[in-house]
Amino acid sequence: MDEVPIGRRVAYWRGRRNMSQQVFADRLGKSKSWVDKVERGVRRLDKFSVLHEIADVLRVDVQLLLGKEPERRTDALNCIDQVEVEAIRSALERYESMPAFFVPAPDPPALDEVRKSVRHAWLTLQYARYGVLTRALPKLLRDTQAADAAYRGGDERAQEAAHLLGQVYQIASSTLRKLGEHELAWLAADRSMAVSQRSGDLLLTGVATCRVGNALLALGRPKSALEVNVNVASQLAPNGCRAASAQQLSVYGLLLLQGAMAAARIGDNATVRELFVAAQEAADQLGGDYNHYWTSFGPTNLSLHQAAAAVELGEGGRAVRTDQEIDPDRFNALLPERRAHHLLDLARGFAQIGNMEQAGESLLRGDQLAPSEIRCRPIAHEVMSDVLRRTRGAPSSPIVELAEHMGVGI
Repeated sequence: MDEVPIGRRVAYWRGRRNMSQQVFADRLGKSKSWVDKVERGVRRLDKFSVLHEIADVLRVDVQLLLGKEPERRTDALNCIDQVEVEAIRSALERYESMPAFFVPAPDPPALDEVRKSVRHAWLTLQYARYGVLTRALPKLLRDTQAADAAYRGGDERAQEAAHLLGQVYQIASSTLRKLGEHELAWLAADRSMAVSQRSGDLLLTGVATCRVGNALLALGRPKSALEVNVNVASQLAPNGCRAASAQQLSVYGLLLLQGAMAAARIGDNATVRELFVAAQEAADQLGGDYNHYWTSFGPTNLSLHQAAAAVELGEGGRAVRTDQEIDPDRFNALLPERRAHHLLDLARGFAQIGNMEQAGESLLRGDQLAPSEIRCRPIAHEVMSDVLRRTRGAPSSPIVELAEHMGVGI
């Protein structure tokens, strides 16, 4: 970060705080022209008093502006910080629906535009661009909340607005959980359950259940996570009277996979096997890897979860063997988040069997696919610390560089 001009650092953090040059200038008591010259490097910032004022307005440590932040470099900063967490929290604390019961919104958001934004957010999540997503989520939450409040009455527009809001709560929950904000992740997932039921879409409610289960698991409540996933999966199970749709099989299968992960956390091998057998049947019926309801469910994702469950059970060797049986072409066809997540699980598996070289190599491969999945997740930091601590001799240069990017000390 030292080689980045200070003006560019100011511009970076101003943009991250969603401030225009004019707003930033007003808060500093300066002119827009002054800000523009600073950011372009035309005007020097050589007074510490001014630097401290800028840092206060941007709500960052002044050391970040000086390029001397001791723990993280610019690319690691593309994850999330507490200002952005608070912005998401504030958006989750809004209750737009209450005033709408008394005074209808005069200018509700256009559902077409909201729909496009929600689709883009899903893709951003599945490409593991968490920094981009966390900065977009507060506005997206406000927009979908406003749409849900505006369109009431049970008609198609009301159901679609609820559907879109339910999806955004799910996106928020998944993102927050990955970044270690587990309580907020549970709140967003719980909100998604309630809103999804209003949408009239049973399958959306099923996916929301997965988010609730994931949040409960992250909060250290695996038994509750197992129960909620299995209970709803039983409601969506194919009943034999008619063929289940691909969408139903995908959501049903995802619930089974998440239930298996919760059972693995408990150490319940029998339930893990039972749920994976049922998920295999659903995957076989589906006949391939698809992304219905953003589930990425299919035979390959099933294998990835089997490897992850083995790691949770402390059976790193089995996780490695499972990985070796995955078809490379099918694996490479999965979205980046899924692949990088698996490589993180694989790194944990290699660490369990003492193969620190391969553990580090898996982290490097995951970082090449989706940097935020490795650099931003607390569990990845734990694995990297383990690799650094247990590697015999000096770690390789690529590992040292990645550790620096992650802010993990050697």
